[in-house]
This record gives sequence, structure tokens and C-alpha cells, in this order.
Amino acid sequence: MRVVLQYVGWVIGLPLELLIISALIRGPYRRYPFVLAYSIVLFLTTVIEVSAFHIGNKGILSGHTWARYYWYDEGIRQILIFAVVISLIYQASSGPGSRPRLAILLTLGSLLFAGISFFIHYDPHAVVGQWMTRWVRDLDLGAAVLDLGLWMMLLATRRTEGQLLLLSGGLGIQFTGEALGQSLRNLFPWELSPGDVVSLFTSLAGLWIWWHALRAAPPVAEAAPSGK
Repeated sequence: MRVVLQYVGWVIGLPLELLIISALIRGPYRRYPFVLAYSIVLFLTTVIEVSAFHIGNKGILSGHTWARYYWYDEGIRQILIFAVVISLIYQASSGPGSRPRLAILLTLGSLLFAGISFFIHYDPHAVVGQWMTRWVRDLDLGAAVLDLGLWMMLLATRRTEGQLLLLSGGLGIQFTGEALGQSLRNLFPWELSPGDVVSLFTSLAGLWIWWHALRAAPPVAEAAPSGK
């Protein structure tokens, strides 16, 4: 059943990832370069995992090796998703003078948080998935807190930021689902854990919301001529 669930995620997720990249290339990538970078890396790492999975089934790679591909890819994606959240907060913040300071503080704080969590959970003698599960869970929680701050900033602003709200909402669903999924995997380490189901469907929901937000990106309004 876990293999079937995995295929469901690939069959639905890969087209959604391509649709998001296509929507970004048509214009919004200028405003969301980190969203584009993350989307491209997400697609490429997913393709690598699909290839490794099929090669493993043929006996060329072991399941342990495929798991390493997955967790290393997950670490890369987690670093990029922090960059995405910070870039969105930068977009939502008011006052150009405060933006660089805010970006620096958030970046340093995120790196410090990720580094401390890594050293707490890293165990060279354990299976990679055991300690990586706990580290990724912490990163998801940290990113969820940042995304909550972004959501509050957007609700407090007087500007209409529907696109940012949708992007933030998609991230919030993904982070919450991933954090809950990792915790459920620790509680129920079955062949098909409830955490696997929660993580998959919240991830797909987040991708769909992103595509919905980006596919109808409004054109950039031209500034009114001076003197009118």
C-alpha cells in the first residue's frame, strides 16, 4: 500500500510541479525568484527519487540507498523552503529601509535554528531516516512559525495581497501536514503510517494552492504619468 501511495503522489505531484514552474515563467518569477528556484529543485529531486526507486526495484540499488537519496533531497528542499518563506516575508514587509535588516535577521535566525536542531538529532550510528525524520520535523515547525508571522503581516496590512496570502496559505498547509506527518511516523512506525497519508495529501494540497495562486497572476500595473 505504501508503494501505491507513493505512486499516487508522483502521478499527481509531478504535473502540479510542472504547472507551477510554467505559471512562474510566464511572469511572476521576477517577483518570486526563490519560489521558482524551489519549484525547479522540487521537480528535479522528485525525478531523481522516482529514478532511484525504479532502479532499486531492479536490484541495482538497495532500498537503503534510495532512502539516502530521499533524505538528502529533503534536506536540500528544507533549506530552500526557508529561503522561500523569508523572501515572502521580505515582499510583505513595509518600509524599504527595514527590509534588508529583517532579511538578515531571519536568515541568521533560521540558520542558527537549523544548525542547533541538526546537532541535537544527528546520529552517525543510526539509520539516516531516524534522525533526519526528527530534524525535518523541527524544520517544518520552524518554517510554520515563520509562515504564521507572514500570514499575520498580510492580514494586518491594508494592501490587497491575495496572491501572497494564497502562497502563504499553501505553505502553512504543507508545513503543518509535514510536521504532523513526521510526528505520526515516530508514533506509528508501520509499513504504511498515518503520517505518510497526512504528509502526501497536505503536500499535494499546498502545490495545488500555489498553482491556483500563480496561474492567474495579475499584470504589473503601470505607474500613472506624473502631473495627472
